Amino acid sequence: MNAHLDAPALQQLAAELEATPPRPHHSGLLATAGRALPGQPFRFALSRGGWYRPGGVVRADGERVAESLEAWAEAELAGCGGDLEALFERHRGEGLIATRLAGRTHYFVAPYGPAPADFLQLEIEELHEVLDRRLFGDEAPADLPELIDPLCPAALEAHPVAPPHYRFRRLTDMRHAVARLPAPVGQLHPLARFLGEWAESQARAEKHFCDHWIVALREHQDRYRNPLLSAAPVSLHARKLKPFPWNLHAHGADAAAQLKAFDRAAGYPGAWYFHMVAGALAPRALAGSLAGDLDAGYSYLREQETKLLKKWLQVPYSA
Repeated sequence: MNAHLDAPALQQLAAELEATPPRPHHSGLLATAGRALPGQPFRFALSRGGWYRPGGVVRADGERVAESLEAWAEAELAGCGGDLEALFERHRGEGLIATRLAGRTHYFVAPYGPAPADFLQLEIEELHEVLDRRLFGDEAPADLPELIDPLCPAALEAHPVAPPHYRFRRLTDMRHAVARLPAPVGQLHPLARFLGEWAESQARAEKHFCDHWIVALREHQDRYRNPLLSAAPVSLHARKLKPFPWNLHAHGADAAAQLKAFDRAAGYPGAWYFHMVAGALAPRALAGSLAGDLDAGYSYLREQETKLLKKWLQVPYSA
């Protein structure tokens, strides 16, 4: 997926990034990435957080039992002949504690060409291991998933177990990633269409696409175990734009002022259209209202925006 580093170099970069202690503004991480990819200066784009995953196992005194709760539970269960009751009896009096990894994903971008997809996207997880819950309660868990991630855990205060650390997630050449996206014959993947429309808009003349958007990527397998890639644009400005007071009854000069205010807040012309297509920060009903103004003879939209709106009305899509 990344044309700028071969596999050994990518592994080396990942190891160096993970060995870098987290710092404010990610200065150390950016310096490390810059040394590995000279001429491709990365800049911070966005953080997405609020997620967690199972961590490891520790004793009440902080002694480490296992780095991975899942691996430990599977190995212990196998050692008990698959008998969860026996596993429970073996460890119930040890006061074992499960930890969790509280995480944020940081996105960094480095444009290398004028086209919207001409940029590298570096994704780094920042993980902080904290106490989560007592591993065993008064009764044996019903099954292995209940042991690893119970619905009603015996929760503990989330005291830190270890300092925060980085974990490399992926480095993507977005041009190559977009070329891999699946689409029906004769059609474009929604992200490919979104990028193509950005290239047709006045926004392209203002700043690069990755100054305003990153791409959320997910790799999975289809039912035949073939690898598939899904992708969707994510705005860097969603938080500040979310409370924007849309008035769908505005027409003419009032509607024009409303669109102008939204574009100004987003930082580029035509932002209302792209946020109507992706992110839902501009309501879909806006399209019909603006189309009505066009039919009534109003001409406050830019030529490029009028073309994009008419095309979307003919063939709408969700990105």
